[in-house]
Amino acid sequence: MTILLQDARYAVRMLLKNPGFTFVGVIALALGIGANAGIFSVVNAVLLRPLPYDQPERLVVLRENKLPQFPEFSVSPGNFLDWQKQNTAFEKLVAITGAAYNLVAGNEPERLRGARVSAGTFEMLKVTPSLGRTFLDEEDQPGHEGVVILSEGLWKRRFGSDPDIVGQPVTLGGNPYTIIGVMPATFRFPDRETELWTPIAFTARQAQQHGSHYLSTIGRLKPGVTFEQASAEMTGIAGRLAEQYPGSNAGWSVNVFSMQEYAVRDIKLALLVLLGAVGLVLLIACSNVANLQLARAAARQKEIAIRSALGASRWRVVRQLLTESVLLAVAGGAVGLLLAVWGNGLLLSFAPDDLPRVKDVSLDGRVLGFTLVVSLLTGVIFGLVPALQAGNIRLNEILKEGARGSTGGHHTVRSVLVVLEVAISLVLLVGAGLLIRSFYRLQQVNPGFNPNKAMAVSINLPGRKYPQGDQQSAFFTELIGRVSALPGVKAVGATQSLPIQSDFLVGFKIDGRPPAAPGEDVSTNYYAVTTGYFEAMGIPLLRGRLFTEQDNKTAPSVAIIDEALAKKFFPDEDPIGKRISLSQGTERYREIVGIVGDVKQYGLAQPTTWQSYEPYLQSTFGGMTLVLRTDGDPTTLTSAIRSEVLAVDKEQPVSGIRTLEQMVADSISQQRFSMLLLGVFAAVALILAVVGLYGVMSHSVTQRTHEIGIRAALGAQNMDIIKLVLSQGMILALTGVLIGLGASYALTQVMTTLLFGVTATDTLTFVGISVLLIGVALGACFVPARRALKVDPIVALRYE
Repeated sequence: MTILLQDARYAVRMLLKNPGFTFVGVIALALGIGANAGIFSVVNAVLLRPLPYDQPERLVVLRENKLPQFPEFSVSPGNFLDWQKQNTAFEKLVAITGAAYNLVAGNEPERLRGARVSAGTFEMLKVTPSLGRTFLDEEDQPGHEGVVILSEGLWKRRFGSDPDIVGQPVTLGGNPYTIIGVMPATFRFPDRETELWTPIAFTARQAQQHGSHYLSTIGRLKPGVTFEQASAEMTGIAGRLAEQYPGSNAGWSVNVFSMQEYAVRDIKLALLVLLGAVGLVLLIACSNVANLQLARAAARQKEIAIRSALGASRWRVVRQLLTESVLLAVAGGAVGLLLAVWGNGLLLSFAPDDLPRVKDVSLDGRVLGFTLVVSLLTGVIFGLVPALQAGNIRLNEILKEGARGSTGGHHTVRSVLVVLEVAISLVLLVGAGLLIRSFYRLQQVNPGFNPNKAMAVSINLPGRKYPQGDQQSAFFTELIGRVSALPGVKAVGATQSLPIQSDFLVGFKIDGRPPAAPGEDVSTNYYAVTTGYFEAMGIPLLRGRLFTEQDNKTAPSVAIIDEALAKKFFPDEDPIGKRISLSQGTERYREIVGIVGDVKQYGLAQPTTWQSYEPYLQSTFGGMTLVLRTDGDPTTLTSAIRSEVLAVDKEQPVSGIRTLEQMVADSISQQRFSMLLLGVFAAVALILAVVGLYGVMSHSVTQRTHEIGIRAALGAQNMDIIKLVLSQGMILALTGVLIGLGASYALTQVMTTLLFGVTATDTLTFVGISVLLIGVALGACFVPARRALKVDPIVALRYE
């Protein structure tokens, strides 16, 4: 221990004695270690940290599937209830569905996001409320569901943290409820936006629905039951239900997912790729610092030789230099943590809103431990080779007065490190280039509507206050008229379902054609829209006509379909005038009066699906989204729209106010997140690689001053000297590029699912990035080459 302390004190003195070297080394390592700590904190919170429930490894998510149309789908109430009765693998099986409630309390109404859950949900998750109780089994029955549990955030925000809140009445959506509990702040289920929970309370009619899919289902495995056993049992149950209900269940089966894996499935690969990328950045930083160490070791050869002559063993010399490296790395790690603390806020500002558990990202003990281990390993990795090189000296030559010592071994190692840096930076640049090209292609996809200067506002009328379709249509008709009169508004319409944001599937049949076989039913995305909707969305009319005010409840039933549906089912005939059924429980045929352009229902990266539209006046809904198109910035009308809504109904809140541009941007936020971060890491890697190449070439010019002087004295021209230096540097760069191309070809294969419109071996990206890197490397070599021209032959010939 005494010797170790001596080494540490000496190492500190040597680092302080060379502040320039220490500063550059600490900053380079801080960038690499800080980036690793920042990304690892996200990976830790999202992928590694267990779900905040008791024994989360026993929690699973169940989803229905019907291949190939629906590889994963929501669960129907009838199937869920049959699963509950027939399974033997689960302690509990519960259902959840999203819900929204209008809360009228205080001066302004508010739209709240909630969830309806079946009995036993909280017990299955093994969480208890901080106040009150959870739902009783009898409260999950129709007529007894008027109870609600609040989130802590809602309790504090709207109820002033009232400790006597349990038992108090509250009106939600026009219906009376009794508050029975408050959940702790850490409980965010099924997502962080949920602010209250009510019983799901299936009606007798809902309990018989096997073809209406809208539930999420979660189960807790019994002790000793494996994931595979549960999956096999549920597949068997699905097979029996398909035989029992062939009309609705034929072709349907069940997927069973680990709840942890299901929550992160869309972002897992991207985070692992980013973690690998910052690891490569750190490796480049280590190579740079190792190069600095080698150059410094060459300057310290005489010092090391004297220590060896005084009796220091080679191991003692190596250990001393390793101690300096580790101290430098620990200092870099400390600064890196500070960068991570600062950078995490910036990092999360780019994170997509749907990044799971993003609120849990923090620099906790695991992240600190990871950073310490990375720092120590970094110190050993970048310090080991320079220490071994420095310890392997020829004592007699070094101690000769005026001898330069041997630096050939150092130069070889430094050249290898530069090749490694160039290769790694090429891998990162190719990866970033592929994501950039992919994101550009994604942005060029036509969503089927014009998002510019358009805004959407969600309005959900409470069923108790607006139970009849006529009341609902009267509200929206008056509101649309008021909003249309606002200055700058060009078009206004409303829809019960908005592309990208939501979907509504219905069965599709064509009059006069034979029905589909069991299990082969055709579905289409369904929209009930008002007049003005297509103009407000910017969806083009291709044939026929749009809806008018005359398409009301007393008029003949009509429909509009999109071009994709028309091409699929009416390839050689005109669809106008044909009759189709858009089944919502009852079969009613509608005449096709128009064909409009296709719309990207599920996002820009997803295939085009079929859409069908019906006049809102012929099929009313209480929940609608208002869409308006303006001459300028639509957000300037937000307050005016709220005022118009309150003018129609002073108790009616609005929610989900967003521009269509933001809606489209949010749909590709995960791709943007991956592209930006990998692009930043690749840029840092490029800078570090160029700095490393420049450093090696500068050191090489210094070492070859004598040789360059002789060449100049013998008549070498300036171009000959430039070629000499450039060729040496470019050989290193080209070698690194060739190695990097091979590594990129192999490593980018894991990114295939992250790409859109480009392949993992996109030739343009590989060639373009290679040319870019070679050009930058050429610039890095040219500066030392120009410096070589300034060598004075007379001075150089005396250089020893």
